[in-house]
Amino acid sequence: MKHIDIIDIMKGDYIGKSVTVCGWVRTSRDSKNMAFLELNDGTTLKHLQIVIDKAVMSDIAEFMKLGTSLKVEGTVVKSVVAEDSVEINAESITVLGVCPPEYPLQKKRHTLEYLRTIPALRVRTNTFNAVLRVRSVISACIHEFFQCRHYTYIHTPLITGSDCEGAGEMFKVTTLPFDHGFKTEEEADAADFFGRRAALSVSGQLEGEVAAMALGKIYTFGPSFRAEKSNTPRHVAEFWHVEPEVAFAELPDIIEIAEDLIKHIINTVLEKCPEELKFFNAHFEKGLIEKLQNVVANDFAVMTYTEAIEALKASGQEFQYPVEWGCDLMTEHERYIAEEICKRPVFLTNYPKEIKSFYMKQNADGKTVAATDLLVPTVGEIIGCSEREADLDKLLEAMNIRGMNIDDYTDYISLRKFGSVPHSGFGLGLERIIMYVTGVQNIRDVILYPRTVGTIS
Repeated sequence: MKHIDIIDIMKGDYIGKSVTVCGWVRTSRDSKNMAFLELNDGTTLKHLQIVIDKAVMSDIAEFMKLGTSLKVEGTVVKSVVAEDSVEINAESITVLGVCPPEYPLQKKRHTLEYLRTIPALRVRTNTFNAVLRVRSVISACIHEFFQCRHYTYIHTPLITGSDCEGAGEMFKVTTLPFDHGFKTEEEADAADFFGRRAALSVSGQLEGEVAAMALGKIYTFGPSFRAEKSNTPRHVAEFWHVEPEVAFAELPDIIEIAEDLIKHIINTVLEKCPEELKFFNAHFEKGLIEKLQNVVANDFAVMTYTEAIEALKASGQEFQYPVEWGCDLMTEHERYIAEEICKRPVFLTNYPKEIKSFYMKQNADGKTVAATDLLVPTVGEIIGCSEREADLDKLLEAMNIRGMNIDDYTDYISLRKFGSVPHSGFGLGLERIIMYVTGVQNIRDVILYPRTVGTIS
């Protein structure tokens, strides 16, 4: 049906004109002679007030129910009470979809925990209206960033036969029934759809490197899957992943690219989502806007893993997990480094090779790899980054130490045989950057349907 988006009505260009709008009733208020509705169609965080003169329309009971979808025809006028706003004097209202009294969003405020129990309806709240719009803006600006810099967008496979991270936390893909009757797992894999074991991809990096060795600069942007039983506010089993791979780039080069990307994302959100940021600033993180403005105005810090360990040990802070050189940093350590030691985003570089993936370039000291994680206040790690090992012998040595099946990585290994070059890349978790720019503390609340251990809805 022909109608005008509420966001366009709000601009004030339709004052004095007869218009048609559609939306869902967010709030309603009745009085002796007048009734008032707030309508939202999802195009803006703001609600449009509908004014009903009961002398014109007396039978209004169905219009007043929260969650009801309506088509409203009327005249746009300046708001009587809200400066620089507009409202509609209704002349005709049509119910498009009735909403019964058991509609669960009757209150103005619900806890995020409660809203997770109604994922199909939580998107109608102000919080998820704002989150999903910011998510959309960020996704578009990521493509813009890379497309304007001569990167090629590559679609890497979601079903793979190799484990990029080497940790084995993958979802198996199979067509076999539960009682397939094979004696061994190897027999089952051989009889399965692909004739070998297959799984959902944890990362498009390995295939992305293949593309980068021909196209120079590429990026992937799609879902990744990790069967990691981490029931934390920072982990989901299915998440969206941005992964550039850049030929002829060493670690300092890719660090610069990563910082530029983060600042581009934040600048875009500051420019295009001012109302959403005001909402998050008021309800989720006081000082959020100022924080984001400071991030784009200043350089990110850079410190080595060794320096970070020494600073953590010297801090006098009692951590749940003690720190020693060689340990894998936990969220509490990452946040302390970003929030207390550096007080800004920080690239932590040169991690011990034992706690990082097989594909990372080995440093000359024999103990560390040319890897970096970007740590940000309130979230922790949002980017994992490294220069890739371009030396075939060193790559094979790292794979053998980890007991990896070399035959599963034939294509990847061939890149080091035929015209190998220094190259680097990183992975940015989309949900984690959304958490950072919105102040939302739980990753389950920045994605439409979170997939977590023990739950799927």
